[in-house]
Amino acid sequence: MQLAHTIFEPRGHGPHPTILALHGWGASAMDLLGLAPYLGGGRFLALCPQGPLETPIGPGAVGHGWFPLALGGPPNAPAILTASEQLRIFLAEAEARYPIDPRKLVLLGFSQGGVMAYSLALGEPQRFAGAIVLSSWLPEELAGRLVAVGAASFPPILVQHGSRDELISVDRARGSIETLRNLRVPVTYREYDMGHEISPLSLADLSSWLEEKILSPIIAP
Repeated sequence: MQLAHTIFEPRGHGPHPTILALHGWGASAMDLLGLAPYLGGGRFLALCPQGPLETPIGPGAVGHGWFPLALGGPPNAPAILTASEQLRIFLAEAEARYPIDPRKLVLLGFSQGGVMAYSLALGEPQRFAGAIVLSSWLPEELAGRLVAVGAASFPPILVQHGSRDELISVDRARGSIETLRNLRVPVTYREYDMGHEISPLSLADLSSWLEEKILSPIIAP
């Protein structure tokens, strides 16, 4: 497989409901793996691919990202879409290798990974049962390039953001919600008294949302 990745596989033979977890800038494939046992009681298979871009994060340390940072300017939409295509290829390879239930496939993205989750969920909505975007935003430049589809086709999206986020302002998250609602995307938005992070409360709410939207509904064969 082209992208390095880590995996959490629940008990049983599957196929399993699956989360594709996308880390933020400067992190790695290990960054979100520790969430897996707390999501839906550990019933989800979690796939955590590593961004293809390398970036120094300290003496002798290297982190990873999905697309180059645009300091002070708009994000590079073509670079985001290129990274999205890499993730689609990775997911196709993963579906051939791991016991993934394609009817209960969920995206989860933190920070820059949240941008990638938006790109995949809105660009190919029929493929996913839901998406979770944490401490991130939907760039207008990206939203304008996504394929327009009927409102009924969009998966439900959960957005969580910290009111004290020091890296991505909560105002950017609120603006993204307006964009999603204008597109008639079924979105649930939650703010927390936290910074650029995942708190115990937001994690508990996230797990409850997965239970309600993904695990509980019965999907006909």
